[in-house]
Amino acid sequence: PWQAQAFAMTLALHEQGLFTWTEWAQALGAEIARAGRMTDVAARPGYYECWLAALERLVADKGLASPAELDALGAAFRRAAQATPHGAPILLANDPLHGR
Repeated sequence: PWQAQAFAMTLALHEQGLFTWTEWAQALGAEIARAGRMTDVAARPGYYECWLAALERLVADKGLASPAELDALGAAFRRAAQATPHGAPILLANDPLHGR
């Protein structure tokens, strides 16, 4: 499910004119190349982890969100995922620290 959301966010941001497909291809290609250079194969990110990293890099490079904001949102999502019963939608409101 998160992969589909990352895909949809990429399409939505492109449709808003925030980056070109050439920029996207370069960002994704750079992340895939970076992953390919990792010597620890077990720690190597998969395709959609590279996709997400490329999306986060473009969002930060375009000034849409800072790396710190993206990190905080990622941490909130992970906490929400841990607090969400299996099979239920993961909502940021489920983050135990939401609203603090």
